[in-house]
Amino acid sequence: MLLAIDVGNTNTVFAVYDAEQLVNNWRLRTEPARSSDEYAVFLSRMFELSGVSLASISDVIISSVVPETEFSLGRFCSKQLGCEPTYVTKDMVDVRIDLERPEDVGADRLVNAMAVVAEYSMPAVVIDFGTATTFDVVDAEGAYIGGVIAPGVNLSLNALHSAASKLPKVNIEKVDRVIGKTTVQAMKSGLFWGYVSMIDGVLERIEKELGDKPYVLATGGLAGLFSENIAAIDSVDEQLTLKGLYEIFKNMKVK
Repeated sequence: MLLAIDVGNTNTVFAVYDAEQLVNNWRLRTEPARSSDEYAVFLSRMFELSGVSLASISDVIISSVVPETEFSLGRFCSKQLGCEPTYVTKDMVDVRIDLERPEDVGADRLVNAMAVVAEYSMPAVVIDFGTATTFDVVDAEGAYIGGVIAPGVNLSLNALHSAASKLPKVNIEKVDRVIGKTTVQAMKSGLFWGYVSMIDGVLERIEKELGDKPYVLATGGLAGLFSENIAAIDSVDEQLTLKGLYEIFKNMKVK
């Protein structure tokens, strides 16, 4: 079995694959100081509840944008699983990278591009609602050509709350009216409709630059909430990054 690990700035996702079948996946808050023993306690319990043995894991593949987690994850794999993890690099991604500095692009964005090329039509845009809200563009030939990075919704909310002492912290949710009658309503409107408008506008400009209508995928924690109110989003795929990790692993085995 394969253990695929996607380490993001906010959350780390662990997924177990039996051949091409996703057995289960779990989410844990990313903490750079988390020890290998803490990973062992968490995953041992999750595996037990899913009826999976740690001993059944033969391979581990990791996509990480938080280098500080690598030591503890590596120790967990060697001590508890008896194998060394493979960390995704751009050389493993079977997608042409058309950027001025290919080395700067995050592993998670390339993994998403890999999943898009394997499973969806092109050109395509992936909107990832993570710590940052990112737009990743794959052209009609399947090349990763860049994208857009904007502050994430939760990041904007926390910044607003921290910088303005009189503004409360609010939930991110859809509001029916744009014009808020209270401070809380106005903040919720700004967060929700502000991001809807931003995404609509960015997608319109991307399509204009591409000269073609892309297939638009949404992924990440808030994808479902926003996709219902953005007509340009064609589908939501919560497992997109995990699918990309599995594709990379599969290609490595073939080679």
